[in-house]
Amino acid sequence: MGDESLVVRNYTLTAGRTRPRYTLSLDSVLETGPGRPGPALPEECTRIVSLCQQRRRSVTELAGTLGRPVSVVRILISDLLDARALRVPATIPAASADPTRQLLEALSAGLKARWPDAVSYAQAG
Repeated sequence: MGDESLVVRNYTLTAGRTRPRYTLSLDSVLETGPGRPGPALPEECTRIVSLCQQRRRSVTELAGTLGRPVSVVRILISDLLDARALRVPATIPAASADPTRQLLEALSAGLKARWPDAVSYAQAG
Protein backbone atom coordinates (compact mmCIF):
# COMPACT_ATOMS: atom_id res chain seq x y z
CA MET A 1 0.00 0.00 0.00
CA GLY A 2 2.91 2.39 0.69
CA ASP A 3 4.31 2.03 -2.85
CA GLU A 4 0.88 2.64 -4.31
CA SER A 5 0.36 5.84 -2.32
CA LEU A 6 3.79 7.12 -3.40
CA VAL A 7 2.87 6.58 -7.07
CA VAL A 8 -0.42 8.42 -6.57
CA ARG A 9 1.40 11.25 -4.77
CA ASN A 10 3.90 11.59 -7.65
CA TYR A 11 0.99 11.67 -10.09
CA THR A 12 -0.70 14.46 -8.15
CA LEU A 13 2.57 16.43 -7.82
CA THR A 14 2.88 16.56 -11.59
CA ALA A 15 -0.85 16.98 -12.25
CA GLY A 16 -0.69 13.80 -14.31
CA ARG A 17 2.05 15.09 -16.61
CA THR A 18 4.72 12.62 -17.63
CA ARG A 19 7.13 14.86 -19.53
CA PRO A 20 8.86 18.11 -18.57
CA ARG A 21 8.66 21.11 -20.90
CA TYR A 22 12.44 21.55 -20.82
CA THR A 23 15.19 19.07 -21.56
CA LEU A 24 17.35 18.76 -18.48
CA SER A 25 20.19 16.29 -18.10
CA LEU A 26 20.89 14.59 -14.79
CA ASP A 27 23.82 16.92 -14.21
CA SER A 28 22.06 20.15 -15.23
CA VAL A 29 22.81 22.72 -12.55
CA LEU A 30 20.13 25.09 -11.29
CA GLU A 31 20.19 28.31 -9.34
CA THR A 32 17.48 30.62 -8.10
CA GLY A 33 16.02 33.24 -10.39
CA PRO A 34 14.12 36.47 -9.80
CA GLY A 35 10.66 34.84 -9.73
CA ARG A 36 8.83 32.88 -7.05
CA PRO A 37 6.89 29.63 -7.13
CA GLY A 38 3.18 30.30 -7.45
CA PRO A 39 0.64 29.25 -4.82
CA ALA A 40 -0.71 26.51 -7.11
CA LEU A 41 2.64 24.70 -7.15
CA PRO A 42 3.24 21.87 -4.66
CA GLU A 43 5.32 22.41 -1.52
CA GLU A 44 8.16 20.41 -3.11
CA CYS A 45 8.68 23.37 -5.45
CA THR A 46 9.24 25.68 -2.49
CA ARG A 47 11.71 23.15 -1.11
CA ILE A 48 13.57 22.97 -4.44
CA VAL A 49 13.92 26.76 -4.51
CA SER A 50 15.07 26.77 -0.89
CA LEU A 51 17.75 24.17 -1.64
CA CYS A 52 18.96 26.13 -4.66
CA GLN A 53 19.15 29.32 -2.58
CA GLN A 54 21.73 27.62 -0.37
CA ARG A 55 23.88 26.77 -3.41
CA ARG A 56 23.57 25.58 -6.98
CA ARG A 57 22.13 22.07 -7.23
CA SER A 58 21.97 19.43 -9.95
CA VAL A 59 18.78 17.71 -11.04
CA THR A 60 20.08 14.44 -9.59
CA GLU A 61 20.93 16.01 -6.25
CA LEU A 62 17.49 17.60 -5.98
CA ALA A 63 15.75 14.30 -6.79
CA GLY A 64 17.84 12.46 -4.19
CA THR A 65 17.28 15.08 -1.52
CA LEU A 66 13.53 15.13 -2.13
CA GLY A 67 13.33 11.35 -2.39
CA ARG A 68 11.39 11.64 -5.66
CA PRO A 69 12.00 10.11 -9.08
CA VAL A 70 14.07 12.25 -11.45
CA SER A 71 11.18 12.30 -13.92
CA VAL A 72 8.92 13.95 -11.33
CA VAL A 73 11.57 16.45 -10.23
CA ARG A 74 12.24 17.44 -13.86
CA ILE A 75 8.56 18.32 -14.26
CA LEU A 76 8.59 20.38 -11.05
CA ILE A 77 11.78 22.13 -12.19
CA SER A 78 10.08 22.93 -15.52
CA ASP A 79 7.27 24.62 -13.60
CA LEU A 80 9.82 26.61 -11.61
CA LEU A 81 11.68 27.61 -14.78
CA ASP A 82 8.38 28.89 -16.20
CA ALA A 83 7.81 30.89 -13.01
CA ARG A 84 11.40 32.20 -13.30
CA ALA A 85 12.01 30.95 -9.75
CA LEU A 86 14.89 28.85 -11.10
CA ARG A 87 17.30 29.28 -13.95
CA VAL A 88 20.04 27.26 -15.60
CA PRO A 89 23.20 29.38 -15.47
CA ALA A 90 25.18 29.74 -18.69
CA THR A 91 28.59 28.14 -18.44
CA ILE A 92 31.69 28.35 -20.61
CA PRO A 93 33.91 25.26 -20.73
CA ALA A 94 37.00 25.88 -18.64
CA ALA A 95 39.29 23.94 -20.97
CA SER A 96 38.69 26.21 -23.94
CA ALA A 97 37.13 29.59 -24.53
CA ASP A 98 36.32 28.40 -28.08
CA PRO A 99 34.42 25.08 -27.88
CA THR A 100 33.91 25.04 -31.69
CA ARG A 101 37.65 25.05 -32.32
CA GLN A 102 38.16 22.34 -29.68
CA LEU A 103 35.48 20.19 -31.34
CA LEU A 104 36.99 20.67 -34.81
CA GLU A 105 40.47 19.77 -33.54
CA ALA A 106 39.13 16.60 -31.90
CA LEU A 107 37.27 15.69 -35.10
CA SER A 108 40.39 16.30 -37.20
CA ALA A 109 42.50 14.12 -34.88
CA GLY A 110 39.92 11.34 -35.05
CA LEU A 111 39.77 11.45 -38.87
CA LYS A 112 43.58 11.43 -39.12
CA ALA A 113 43.73 8.43 -36.80
CA ARG A 114 41.12 6.57 -38.87
CA TRP A 115 42.59 7.43 -42.30
CA PRO A 116 46.27 8.31 -41.79
CA ASP A 117 47.05 8.18 -45.55
CA ALA A 118 44.34 10.68 -46.50
CA VAL A 119 45.48 14.10 -47.68
CA SER A 120 43.86 17.04 -45.93
CA TYR A 121 41.86 19.50 -48.02
CA ALA A 122 44.19 22.34 -47.01
CA GLN A 123 47.26 20.45 -48.28
CA ALA A 124 45.61 19.44 -51.56
CA GLY A 125 44.55 23.02 -52.45
